[in-house]
Amino acid sequence: MSLVNLLDYDLDGLAAYCEQLGEKRFRATQLFRWIHQRGVADFGQMSDLARSLRDKLAGRAVVAGLPVISQHESADGTIKWLFDVGGGNAVEAVFIPEDDRGTLCVSSQAGCAVGCRFCSTGHQGFSRNLTTGEIVAQLWFAEHFLRQRLNSAERVISNVVMMGMGEPLQNYAALLPALRTMLSDHGYGLSRRRLTVSTSGVVPMMERLAQDCPVALAVSLHAPTDELRDALVPLNRKYPLDELLAACTAYLAHAPRDFITFEYCMLDGVNDQPEHAEALLALVRRHAARGLRCKFNLIPFNPFPASGLKRSPAARVTAFGARLNEAGIVTTIRKTRGDDIDAACGQLAGDVQDRTRAAERMARRREAATVVLHPARPTAPKPARPPAPNPAH
Repeated sequence: MSLVNLLDYDLDGLAAYCEQLGEKRFRATQLFRWIHQRGVADFGQMSDLARSLRDKLAGRAVVAGLPVISQHESADGTIKWLFDVGGGNAVEAVFIPEDDRGTLCVSSQAGCAVGCRFCSTGHQGFSRNLTTGEIVAQLWFAEHFLRQRLNSAERVISNVVMMGMGEPLQNYAALLPALRTMLSDHGYGLSRRRLTVSTSGVVPMMERLAQDCPVALAVSLHAPTDELRDALVPLNRKYPLDELLAACTAYLAHAPRDFITFEYCMLDGVNDQPEHAEALLALVRRHAARGLRCKFNLIPFNPFPASGLKRSPAARVTAFGARLNEAGIVTTIRKTRGDDIDAACGQLAGDVQDRTRAAERMARRREAATVVLHPARPTAPKPARPPAPNPAH
């Protein structure tokens, strides 16, 4: 009989499991607290659990974290862990300490199938989805490691961002209970405002997340026109900009924040020109008239050889942000953290046994996209492509 990993369960799931063992819900709550609030994996140490329950669990279940392959610490205090998820795959998580918060960046897949041009993970291809337990285990390990290191009984990680390896909304079944565990007052007690799911724009799952577990939402935008975004974020061919921004507007009715964050990776000569800023403003204004509220987070690109792309000069990033701010759109420039240990945005690569022939696909895409990404002059934006028909409506 294979052992059940209790990290795979949110509180309701654990209560259902305990019920199968003939135990009442309050026992599940006790067990959940021991695992997540105290970081205890040994049932024998869970002193207020009934002996009968501890005996049952000992033969049926485990609290199994992920083996740590390596740990790297940046000069700025950022810590990156490489976790073994089996089958030759490894994923990365990153802790970013700041004066007013501690943020953990968590992975949801071994690799990523979206294949964004500027993301190191996408160039590695895709192996598999992580389980709920593998997602939660990154937080479980990091939180209790940091508490022990700091000799603190207080929570160290105040923010979690699903911005590591993978597209979270393409692993929705495992993501949802993981989010609920992170939010639970009996688990990590995170605020919905401080738990962020970042997506490249999987529109149907954005709609489901709004209904099931609305947390803060960040959308990887990166381009003001469908032609350019098609080349940078291939998922745009399925869910083009107008459809994506309409879904963002709808999400706001359920969101814990009153805005959507748009991530925009600044690529030299590709999406960073004044013409791109004006096209971006036109796009946002059109949707603002329909109720969209947003802010922009400009991300300096972190280069890697396979991308064929370069980072925008700092002055151009500043000018781009100033134009958006001048137009009334709150815009910040992300401070690069952990780049000396390859832990900055877009650099997480881990180790992936690719099942998708990503290197070949990316090489073909890079060649085909040369004209779009590097025109002689930035082209004027084309009229918006009409949204694809949605059979659900």
